[in-house]
This record gives sequence, C-alpha cells and structure tokens, in this order.
Amino acid sequence: MPVYAPPRGKPLGTNITWKIGSAVVIPLLNLISKHDWRGVKNIPQSGPMIAICNHISYVDPLVFAHFLYGNGRAVRFLGKASLFKVPILGWILRHGEQVPVEREVQGASTEALAHAISFLKSGHCIGIYPEGTLTRDPLIWPMAAKTGLARLAVTSKVPVIPCAQWGAQEILEPYGKWPKFFPRTKVVVVAGKALDFSPWYGKEDDLEAMLAASAYAMAAITSLLEGIRGESAPGTIFDPRSSGLPRTGNFKKKRAK
Repeated sequence: MPVYAPPRGKPLGTNITWKIGSAVVIPLLNLISKHDWRGVKNIPQSGPMIAICNHISYVDPLVFAHFLYGNGRAVRFLGKASLFKVPILGWILRHGEQVPVEREVQGASTEALAHAISFLKSGHCIGIYPEGTLTRDPLIWPMAAKTGLARLAVTSKVPVIPCAQWGAQEILEPYGKWPKFFPRTKVVVVAGKALDFSPWYGKEDDLEAMLAASAYAMAAITSLLEGIRGESAPGTIFDPRSSGLPRTGNFKKKRAK
C-alpha cells in the first residue's frame, strides 16, 4: 500500500508543481472563459474528500481543478495512464501527484483504489469522473457510471461531494482537437451537498449494490446539471455497456473506421 504525506499549503494539497502550474494555467483559463462557481460552501476545507463530476470535454479537468483549487483544495485525479506517457505532460502529472489508471486492464482498478485510499487516509482531495470517460450521450447528459467510485466511497467512508459542470464543451467539443478561444465562454461548476453511501457500507463486493450506489451518485450529478442547463435530462440514461460502442476512447473515430 503506497503512503502519501498529508496535504499542506493553501489551497490545501499544493506543492511546487501545483504552484507553477496554476500560475500558468489559471490566467489562460481566465483569458478564454469566465466562471460561475456555485455551492462552494459544500466543499470541505480540510480532511479527506472525494469530488465527483460529469465529463464532457478534454478541457474540463482543468475547469474542475480550477474550481476546486479556487475554493481551497488542490485535487488528485485518477487519470488514464496513457496521459502519463506523454512527454512533459506526464512529468507534470506525476509531480502533481496525479494517479495513473490503466483502463480496461485486469487488476488495474485494484491498484488505483489502493493509491486513492492512501491519499484519502492522508487527508487529500481525490477527484473522480465516475463515467470513466467522456459521456457518449448524444445530448451530453451524464451516462451510466462504472463502479469504481462506489467501491472507493463505501470503502473509505469519506465525504463525497457531487459536482456538475457545463460550458467546457463549448471551448472544446467532445473529442475535438481545436479549442475556441474567443469570445470568452461561460463555464458553470456547482457543488452539491455530500452524498450518503451508508446504505451500501460493507457491500463493496456485491456488484448489484455497487451498481445501485453508482446510479445514486450519477443521479445527484445529473440533478445538479439539470439546474445549470434549466432542463430535464432524458428519462432513459445512456448506458455504454448496452450501446455497442467501445467503453473507452474516441468512439467517433473508431466508428468511422
């Protein structure tokens, strides 16, 4: 089991990589976007926590991290391992103490869970996209989630803060290559009240229970997103497992082949 030092600095969890990175990235984000942050009182200012959010664009991790950083927490994400192999970016991610996850590889989720639990035991903020990839929903609503978040929540028993964001897809559309810089795009991020996973405590090895806990988490995110968008989500939740689409990666590119 890996061991991590307790978070320090302000925002909590900041290190030298975070300080340098934020000094570069935040002004760039402010140049191309204007933010509307809501529900910030729901973000714990100390102690372990898990922040979860919908995933709509390659740029939204920066938006989500900015939201958390601007409200007291430097987040540790569970991110796809391929990003850590990219020159320069991989170095930044490793020194920013982000956690690589080998998607769709047997045993990888157990290793990622061990890292996440160690961070939480030390008092850090962990960030997770429960869907595991960009949403495949045609209207960019949250889709059915994997069970990793549920297992981490019931195992760690720390506060889980549901968040929703909207606007990043206007800066860079899902799987897009070229961002829109002007005019500045309004991005909204809202944090809700901590979720209660106690009905599923002790059931982390029960697949049906974890699917139910995952659905509970995604329903909370979807409800927050409905408030941002001012409309109701479709009655049927998009489930990639029964869609015939690949579970991860750019399904549009793969389908075109």
